Amino acid sequence: MIIIGAKGFAKELLEIAAQNGELENLAFYDDISPDMPAILYGRFPVLRNEASVRKYFAETDPRFTIGIGNPLLRKKMYDLFTGWGGQCTATISRQAEIGSFSAAVGEGCNILSGAKISNGASIGKACIVYYNSIITHDVTAGDFVEISPGAVLLGHCHIGDYTHVGGGAIVLPNLTVGKHVKIAAGAVVTKDVPDHVTVAGVPAVIKNNPVTNG
Repeated sequence: MIIIGAKGFAKELLEIAAQNGELENLAFYDDISPDMPAILYGRFPVLRNEASVRKYFAETDPRFTIGIGNPLLRKKMYDLFTGWGGQCTATISRQAEIGSFSAAVGEGCNILSGAKISNGASIGKACIVYYNSIITHDVTAGDFVEISPGAVLLGHCHIGDYTHVGGGAIVLPNLTVGKHVKIAAGAVVTKDVPDHVTVAGVPAVIKNNPVTNG
């Protein structure tokens, strides 16, 4: 498998791969860091260009996962690497808890240690669910959503595509949060949130408008 990126969040995914016994033939991809060694941690090759990725997919393993934060960058990498022939693959820590009944995790999601996803919850494509976040029953999250450490999403709330839920934020039950929203760390969302805004505070209010989608 290729982990896209070789710094920051990519190192979190390396630990999941280690937990899951998936280090054989593991590689990283980084085409922007001139100081990056050719071999990371003395073991894992760092691929640099399209040709090397296509060769890896054809000859070694078609799977990749996205070791980069930022919902829009993740979408860009998803499109690029699937276009090169890759299969976006979920990385799920053995220390995460996922409900046994109708809990759904989309392709390419990254679920880190301590995350809890309850029965009936549905997480879309290529989302990040960080350490110790809690997603309770019947929550839905769209594609490329980032849920930061300690965030709590309560029953039947919906989080739109490309939205970032900050660390320790809480979204109360039965609410709808739009697309391309940024929920600040520690915010408590008590009412529906429209697309393309940032909300912060307790209770959360709109701080600026709009948030551009790139």
